[in-house]
Amino acid sequence: MTSTARELLRHTVATLAYRAGKAVRHAPDSFSTFAVAPGSRSAGQVLAHMCDLFDWALSMAQGATRWADVPPQAWTDDCERFFRTLRAFDDLLASEAEVACTLEVLFQGPIADALTHTGQLGMLRRLARIPVRGESYAKADIATGRVGMDQAAPQWEFDKDIT
Repeated sequence: MTSTARELLRHTVATLAYRAGKAVRHAPDSFSTFAVAPGSRSAGQVLAHMCDLFDWALSMAQGATRWADVPPQAWTDDCERFFRTLRAFDDLLASEAEVACTLEVLFQGPIADALTHTGQLGMLRRLARIPVRGESYAKADIATGRVGMDQAAPQWEFDKDIT
């Protein structure tokens, strides 16, 4: 089995969508303001930053690197923005368009950063006492191109939440 680097990057983006979807789905709007300490990012600030990362990733891929810090909006609005930006980025990767930077740079910068922040959102959910169930992600039904909020149901969740 062979896979191009671009296909692997697209699968990574789909994996991010699956994991991030689980981290943000069914969180109450009030979760957006939850922070563990003064000066730390709130969940909403983390999610808004993840949106900014994919605006940046798309601009890098198009050859016009731009960064903008967009303040957090309502939780549901930022969830929609995140998956919209992820879709735009994946659409570019799925196209025949030339990517203006290396795929490695896209992975090591915005994509890896977003994976880290997805884990932070999961931890913040636990600390806010609204945890998501752990699962074996190796068994998850993750499909290249499926990068929206709607994802396949978990295949192998653990029996017990850790609180």
